[in-house]
Amino acid sequence: MKISRKLLWNLRLGSGLILFAFIFSHFGNHALGLISWPAMEAGREVFLVLWRNPFSTILLITSISLHGLLVFYSLFIRRTWRGIRRSEVIQIVFGLAIPALIVMHIIGTRLLHEEFGVTDSYAFVIVSTWISSPADTIMQSLALVLAWVHGCLGIHFWLRLRPWYGRTVPYLYTVALLVPVLSLLGFVQGAREVAVLWESADFRRQFAESTGLVPGAAPWAYATRDITYNVMIGFLAVFGSLRGLAYVIERRRGLVRVTYPDGRAIAVQPGMTVLEASQQGGVPHAAVCGGRGRCSTCRVRIVESAADLPEPSEAENKVLRRVGATEGVRLACQTRPVGNVTVIPLLPASAQPRDGFSRPAYLQGSERNIAILFADLRSFTKFSEQKLPYDVVFVINQYFRYMGMAIESADGKLDKFIGDGVMALFGIESGPEQGCRDVLRAARQMSQALTEMNASLKNDLPEPMRIGIGIHVGPVIVGEMGYASAVSLTAIGDAVNTASRLEVANKEFGSQLVVSRRVAETAGVDLSAFPSHELEVRGRQEPMAVYVLDDARDLPTEIAEVPPQRRRRRRAKDDG
Repeated sequence: MKISRKLLWNLRLGSGLILFAFIFSHFGNHALGLISWPAMEAGREVFLVLWRNPFSTILLITSISLHGLLVFYSLFIRRTWRGIRRSEVIQIVFGLAIPALIVMHIIGTRLLHEEFGVTDSYAFVIVSTWISSPADTIMQSLALVLAWVHGCLGIHFWLRLRPWYGRTVPYLYTVALLVPVLSLLGFVQGAREVAVLWESADFRRQFAESTGLVPGAAPWAYATRDITYNVMIGFLAVFGSLRGLAYVIERRRGLVRVTYPDGRAIAVQPGMTVLEASQQGGVPHAAVCGGRGRCSTCRVRIVESAADLPEPSEAENKVLRRVGATEGVRLACQTRPVGNVTVIPLLPASAQPRDGFSRPAYLQGSERNIAILFADLRSFTKFSEQKLPYDVVFVINQYFRYMGMAIESADGKLDKFIGDGVMALFGIESGPEQGCRDVLRAARQMSQALTEMNASLKNDLPEPMRIGIGIHVGPVIVGEMGYASAVSLTAIGDAVNTASRLEVANKEFGSQLVVSRRVAETAGVDLSAFPSHELEVRGRQEPMAVYVLDDARDLPTEIAEVPPQRRRRRRAKDDG
């Protein structure tokens, strides 16, 4: 029976959370030392009720064993260490160091209590470490800090894909920092109180009577510690030997070649994932979740495969459905080619957690019938030559703000700012009919916004700013395009070029808006009251019928929306 990776991840997460809760309560108990040593002892009674009962004991032992085994299993199946994040290395190293550091604390408290009936009070722990063996104090404090950091990193890896996580990071970081600091300060304060009391013979006598420590307890504790260390060393030796044997067997199976768009080919052992191949070969590859099959940022398109790829698991399919992946797209961290394969990573290596969330399908590229708007300031070059750079930047930013707000309030999507120009898209999701209504509404609002801007900046402008707007509708290819951090939603196609040339035509007519007749017809808006022209558009064989408006504010103020049902039917038709 094959156990799914998702189940293993959930078991590892669940056991880790239980251990983290134990450490958190332990730290909280330590922090009570800032009040007093008796407060620590009182808190210990509550701690024992929570954790020293049959159910909690079984839960803790199971969690420790399960978490440790799953960690070593993940290390065993890892095929490369290249490309691993520093935070993951820290988590692994700290996790491996914790057992060796904490073993004496477990023996000196829980095991001595179970074996000899020793009362492992805070006074007992402080005398055994702070007073009798300061080195043990440092070791155990270090163990708790490493365990806390290990757990915090695990929670970070778990939550970083949540949409709300970025907003809460400052608060969570503050808590993560304060908890161990307050805990260690509390322990130190409590230890100083006990150290003062230890000078009293009466206190030492009461201490001996209350703890129930017998002469044979200490030798037994140290002997048990040595046996535990030997078992740990033996386990690591066996683990290393088995991993080395597995490596030799894998090498004898031959190599699989993974080829990338730039022609680079990485030869890897069968059983390695495409993501591990990228990391081994130094190919930049996004993997926000660290290759756990949760974020989808590592997804690739399979271009060619010399052998059938293993079918995706249900967990992988779920992630692919979440992002609307098309046929031939796989998660690189879950795909283990058994033959040569050619892939194309679909996201830049700089992808962020938000790129792994459910996103509209059109972002991956689709053909849609939409409305496109271009706008450009008139005579802005002349203005910029007469002003200081600061003034130019101030005015252009004001212009972009006014135009951007007008476009977004009309449900448009800002594509880009080009110099002193603006490009916007309408109807990507609502369909061409509603898109054409929205783009006409945006043109009117942009003209009104320009008037308001001119009034607001009249002391900064030698003359009012003028604008030219061109609008057209037609089929284009829509999707996220670009490279690295310069990736954005845009559109390409003949309709885009036409809209741009209609905007330029405003110079010929001395107008503010040139809109194709097709936009008016698609929107169902009567613009026959405005001048109509047959315009020769470069790149088109036949003249285009357009309406010319001296002022876009003259557009009808009431433009009805397309009924939602009709809009959905039209959008479904466009999606094809």
